[in-house]
Amino acid sequence: MIKEVNDINLPELNIFSKLGENELRHYYEPYGGLFIAESPNVIERALNAGCIPVSMLIDKTDAGNSETKRIIDIVEAKGKTEENIDTRVGVTKQEDIGTINIYAADKAVLRELTGFPMTRGMLCAFRRPRSKTVEEICAKASRIAVLEDVMNPTNIGAIFRSAAALGMDAVLLTKGCSDPYYRRAARVSMGTVFQIPWTYIENNRAENSSVQINSDYVKALQEMGFFTVAMALRNDTLDINDKAFKEKERIAIILGSEGPGLREETINACDATVKIPMMHGVDSLNVAAASAVAFWELRGGS
Repeated sequence: MIKEVNDINLPELNIFSKLGENELRHYYEPYGGLFIAESPNVIERALNAGCIPVSMLIDKTDAGNSETKRIIDIVEAKGKTEENIDTRVGVTKQEDIGTINIYAADKAVLRELTGFPMTRGMLCAFRRPRSKTVEEICAKASRIAVLEDVMNPTNIGAIFRSAAALGMDAVLLTKGCSDPYYRRAARVSMGTVFQIPWTYIENNRAENSSVQINSDYVKALQEMGFFTVAMALRNDTLDINDKAFKEKERIAIILGSEGPGLREETINACDATVKIPMMHGVDSLNVAAASAVAFWELRGGS
């Protein structure tokens, strides 16, 4: 059922208006947090990935169009799960259990509520899925991307989009990275953060595992059979076009933060260092652009 709202101070709208990304991340503790997905495309990919919706906010002028109706139908169906019972956002009465609250407002109210123009007219709050371990993520992967302290959510989103499009099987992140489920990151990724497996490196250990994943993650990846490649602006590098990379069964492509790049100890621990050749006096590429080149050149196959 769609409920029209004009009061931006309604407590059930706090998740869209008053809570920051970090507050949402810890909203349901100890049961896990929330994230906000924006636009029909991103919301649908989150739904297709099995994410559980808890509440939705739409532009009321879009309420009658076919795309909005289709997304609402999926949200309502996916939201009817035992996991949502009694702890869902906006559920205050027993008879409301089993329904997803969908709120509609005009554009002026939405802008005041969210603080930004909703160009695609739709936000949906989801429960955060359970985090997988590094070993679960990497079990069948032959090409993975590893992001070290990449803090810009736009870059995170762009890297995920390139990873999904250019043959990466998974993405690992250090805890210094921006959260791929942040609204901006997910939007820039076009929802691919819900399609490609990912997890944080630190403190991810499968039960009874002999592989400890921590700050010495390069060694752990090597023990799992990955040839580790540091992307760095150094002179002692291999040619990114070297055909030997195509023959490697498993490669981990490691990219560093905007500006400083990879830590020196990370570069030194890797099996190889690779630099993308530059022309016309350009000294480097943005990490998101560099990731696309690296993923394409270091992909498997002929």
